[in-house]
Amino acid sequence: MRIILASKSGVRKKILNDFKIDCQVIASQVDEDEVKQSLLAEGADPLIISKNLAEIKSIKVSSKNPDRLVIGADSVISLQDQLINKPRSRDEAFSILKKLNNSVHYLISSVCISKNGAMIWNHSDSSELKMKNLTEEQLKDYLGKIDTNTLLAYGVYQIEAEGMNLFEYVKGDHNSIMGLPIKSIINYIKQFKNND
Repeated sequence: MRIILASKSGVRKKILNDFKIDCQVIASQVDEDEVKQSLLAEGADPLIISKNLAEIKSIKVSSKNPDRLVIGADSVISLQDQLINKPRSRDEAFSILKKLNNSVHYLISSVCISKNGAMIWNHSDSSELKMKNLTEEQLKDYLGKIDTNTLLAYGVYQIEAEGMNLFEYVKGDHNSIMGLPIKSIINYIKQFKNND
């Protein structure tokens, strides 16, 4: 049974492939900004936002692909319980890095598996990251190494690349930080196959 990944993220697809999970990619085309704004207006915290986005993506693709398991995922940055969005420009990326500089934040990765348009399982993982105390010059130097498309698509740091150098410490599962809590997904899929 081939699983569907409701995400354009090349990193998430690579994680699934690395763990021998064959998947087909069908992007959900969910307007994430619209969903975030609506949830923030209702007072939702970053965890709720992450969970909701993973679920919406998963269900949207699942409802059009009956009898298939569909994985939806979303990752958000939480700084003092405030949502930090992906930057829309290089200037915004710089101001986000200044906010995160010399402080602890949490990266929340949520995943939802749906079948026949309904959620059948979900899970969220939180990792703690402490950014070094860097000068504005160092932050600008770091941003100069990342092309704009990558920055706007994935946020201000890619932990698997240059971004690792920004941190004093990282506590959490490496794959979760990259966007997919794969161990929990594998455990669930095993259970599902045993009960199917």
